[in-house]
Amino acid sequence: MDLRMMAFDSPLFSVLQHLHDAGDGSDKSVSCPSRTYARDAKAMAATAADVKESPNSYAFIVDMPGVKSGDINVQVEDDNVVVISGERRREEEKEGAKYLRMERRVGKFMRKFALPENANTNKISAVCQDGVLTVTVGKLPLPEPKKPKTIEVKIA
Repeated sequence: MDLRMMAFDSPLFSVLQHLHDAGDGSDKSVSCPSRTYARDAKAMAATAADVKESPNSYAFIVDMPGVKSGDINVQVEDDNVVVISGERRREEEKEGAKYLRMERRVGKFMRKFALPENANTNKISAVCQDGVLTVTVGKLPLPEPKKPKTIEVKIA
């Protein structure tokens, strides 16, 4: 069964489809993705983000309700990929209290964003306010247009 035909076209469902296809034994040459890969794909699929461009910067906006700033990591890989990762932890249960319903997602999260060529990786800031993380990446100034070179024509 192809889940993509049913409008399930996310990284998580792609991994699940691959695991399902590999598990039927029809093709022994297909190697299953590692548990780490599947976990990372699930973490990326579950972390929604907005990306905005302004004249001077790019902004990556991610909802982080209930996540402490110490549990959020912002890194730059290979000078062109911003990685936002961390972990949302469940509160410790108090003596005598129990959950009747648990709907809020807990666990690790991660998103990777490829930066455009004009992104200035030396001008990155991250601010978490009211449960919303905003990572701002400055833009490099536009290169000055090259002036045409004038060649003097000599009479021979």
